[in-house]
Amino acid sequence: MVSDPASSEDTPSLQDVLDALDDPDCRTILRETAEPMTANELIDTCGISKSTLYRKLDRLSQASLVRERDVINPGGGRTTKYERDFDDVTISMDETDTFSVTIDRPSRQSDERLADIWSKMGDEL
Repeated sequence: MVSDPASSEDTPSLQDVLDALDDPDCRTILRETAEPMTANELIDTCGISKSTLYRKLDRLSQASLVRERDVINPGGGRTTKYERDFDDVTISMDETDTFSVTIDRPSRQSDERLADIWSKMGDEL
């Protein structure tokens, strides 16, 4: 669901970011995902249905504002957690009156970057 934010080809469109930030449920999810949370935790915390949550997570992913992480469970299997994936979002207008969006991302430890790559590879297999 979530693209690799380090890749320049995954830069979201201005409209995708504006649509996500204009959505009250998306803003609630962004407030709650300062720390990684599972879908069930988000459903309980945000007070929205499962289908609505996944639609909103998809919208936030399309805008590159949330990332998903697979966490290996001690007993086997994996759990997906969702986390806000930006420090700042800036909308600006240049000298040709064109709007653009800049997303400043948190720095990641090498183990997090490796986990992102591994997760993406697993999705492609």
